Amino acid sequence: MLAPTFAHHYAALRAAARPSSNETEAFDGHVFAAMLAAAMTEAEAADVHLCDGIGLSVGETKRLFDRCFPGYKGVLDGVAPSPPSEEETLLVDLLLAHRSGPEPVCSWLATLIARRAMRPDHLWQDLGLNDRGELNRLLSRHFRALHAGNTGNMRWKKYFYRLLCEAEGFSLCAAPSCAVCTDFNDCFGIEDGLSRLADLRRRMEMVA
Repeated sequence: MLAPTFAHHYAALRAAARPSSNETEAFDGHVFAAMLAAAMTEAEAADVHLCDGIGLSVGETKRLFDRCFPGYKGVLDGVAPSPPSEEETLLVDLLLAHRSGPEPVCSWLATLIARRAMRPDHLWQDLGLNDRGELNRLLSRHFRALHAGNTGNMRWKKYFYRLLCEAEGFSLCAAPSCAVCTDFNDCFGIEDGLSRLADLRRRMEMVA
């Protein structure tokens, strides 16, 4: 029997979600479902624990599910996540310093975003979102000042690291300005690619 896919986990979480009172809450529910589904899929593929993929403690993970997905029938493992790296901790602190949404949602998101940002793809893909636009919407609501500061539409991981480097007193690159930097496209290039659902559809079409 095939292991459950991202689409399977996402659908199960959405079916178990608490009813939303408005569009903003519905979007937050989608974001959490996408992040958790991405971590669940990764956990099964790599034989690791869910908490490792999201960075939350066992208690906070249960609290998130109780609040956002009270009808979820799956089994949550009780294994604590691996400790965050220094880099991850700095990113959590950066996000928390710019939070603008409700709690505990912002604190959960800061931890999840920082842990998923350690993965190799574009941040929106690491989070299981459909595109960069959804990530922009997420950050503009819950980390408003941070979102507003990215005036050049820099790739989000690059932007986060630029801020972290500046906070430590050094520059991320040696170029005098972004306009003359030979790595411009690495920081500001289009963040294209397939979402997890789109990639699944493409692979199914290739098999058919």
